[in-house]
Amino acid sequence: MKNTIYTRNDQKKEPVTPAARALVRRAINAALAYEEFKSPAEVSVTFVDNEAIRELNREYRGKDAPTDVLSFPLCEDEDDFVLPPADEEDGEAEESVALGDIVISVERAKAQAEEYGHSFERELAFLAVHSTLHLLGYDHERSEEEDREQRRRQEEILASIGQKR
Repeated sequence: MKNTIYTRNDQKKEPVTPAARALVRRAINAALAYEEFKSPAEVSVTFVDNEAIRELNREYRGKDAPTDVLSFPLCEDEDDFVLPPADEEDGEAEESVALGDIVISVERAKAQAEEYGHSFERELAFLAVHSTLHLLGYDHERSEEEDREQRRRQEEILASIGQKR
């Protein structure tokens, strides 16, 4: 099964290297594998600056401040996913499922990496995993229990790709 992860750099303040893009793709693939998502998935990732993410945050969440990452799922919750039929031989679907869009503020990711004392790459991987879980229906803002569960999953996924704290 092959996921399709599109990346686009819409900012010029911080470099987004091919290695950084590959790490984001690897993090998203790891999250989908961890969650046992049965179909090939399509996800788009756009790298922006603080001003661009601030505008999106204001428009879509009513919060007039920059944030680190925004998730725009195409389905509101897990029950909305219409998965293509699985192939009888290997049990995997051939058609892909568009999960949604991820927008990452590269400026904010760099600042948070410094603040938390880890690499910029680890922060990008964390934001990609965090946002992918949102695309799959997780929402740490619903309850403390869901927040703990999402954090646990994030750390396990990051560890699986060598991005532990």
